Amino acid sequence: MFDRPRRGEKAVLVHLDLPEREEAAEDCDEFLELVRSAGAEPVALITGSRRTPDPRYFIGSGKAGEVRDRVREEEAEVAIFNHALSPSQERNLEQLLQCRVLDRVGLILDIFAQRARSHEGKLQVELAQLRHMSTRLVRGWTHLERQKGGIGLRGPGETQLETDRRLLGGRIKQISRRLEKVEHQREQGRQGRRRAEVPTVSLVGYTNAGKSTLFNRLTRAEVYAADQLFATLDPTLRRVELPSQQAVVLADTVGFVRHLPHDLVAAFKATLTETREAALLLHVVDAHDPRRDLYMEQVNRVLEEIGARDVPQILVFNKVDLIPGAAPRVEPGAFGEPDRVWLSAATGEGVEALRERLAERFAGAMVSGWLELPPGGGRERAHLFDMDAVQEEQTLESGGWRLRVVLPRRRLDELFRGAGFTPKLSED
Repeated sequence: MFDRPRRGEKAVLVHLDLPEREEAAEDCDEFLELVRSAGAEPVALITGSRRTPDPRYFIGSGKAGEVRDRVREEEAEVAIFNHALSPSQERNLEQLLQCRVLDRVGLILDIFAQRARSHEGKLQVELAQLRHMSTRLVRGWTHLERQKGGIGLRGPGETQLETDRRLLGGRIKQISRRLEKVEHQREQGRQGRRRAEVPTVSLVGYTNAGKSTLFNRLTRAEVYAADQLFATLDPTLRRVELPSQQAVVLADTVGFVRHLPHDLVAAFKATLTETREAALLLHVVDAHDPRRDLYMEQVNRVLEEIGARDVPQILVFNKVDLIPGAAPRVEPGAFGEPDRVWLSAATGEGVEALRERLAERFAGAMVSGWLELPPGGGRERAHLFDMDAVQEEQTLESGGWRLRVVLPRRRLDELFRGAGFTPKLSED
């Protein structure tokens, strides 16, 4: 399968500044975080700059010689490049450096492989790995580029590379069929939520922005959260009751990152559909990070790529407790702009304001007013109290009741569907 570094493996890192990449300086910091998240031990960072990548080594023959010397000096087992390398560049570098070479795409795939826990997540990662590997078979099989021979194997036959391509293609088709079944199951769940008029709110944001911590605060769940890139990979859905009695389904999704590999975007189609078809996105931003504007732009690029750019957003600026003098608050957005909620998921400050803002957002599905029940409506009256929907009650001369209620229209209709009478609802 995929070459995965062992934890603690010594790694020489290579980063090249290219003129067309304005975020090169920030890329280097994030690159170090990615390497540590993969479990490797960075022993050297070699940087350089070029107008265009070298077609043979990407970094040029002189810089490649410098990397080779550093690999030998540090006795490193792997060289990791902060760039997407072509299959021929990987092969040439491995021959020169005499160690394994991993590019940025392979590094991110390795982290995802470590984080996947569910059956679906493992299938998605394996599919992305196989697609990535299918373009790199030439790297490790040059000694087998010959026809099969021996007793019973003479004749046209096929090369080892052709055999591996065929096996990989078969496995890719098999995994794709399994993921299609997962997508069908997810679609059934979405249709059920539509019928029940339960909107989905999806958490999105740059990796390590605090999405899982906020998810745990809002849902009282125990999703794994840690201060590292891609701490959680598998999507999680939980039902949340808002202060207005409206229910929503909150979805915690995988964090985004710069230059997210296209193989991953394709493999995680079923997961990302939850984001594309959500009624609202909570775009979680690390307010303490000086690169937050850049990260917000990158997230919006990925949302556009998966077809979710037009889904309404609320910007959630997290980690406000790390900013001196900052306080939790809600800033209503100007015309056409998303609302901004400043909070701390770690301490809980400002989280209740977000819940109230969500309740206001979905208030269109709520009804409020005075509800008149006949004397035979005692069962329905009791259910309204059980739902905590009654704010005030008056007794009528007829023996019935007049209740001031606030509850979702769906639950009101369900309650009186088989009641045998039509309740009278008047405005406040």
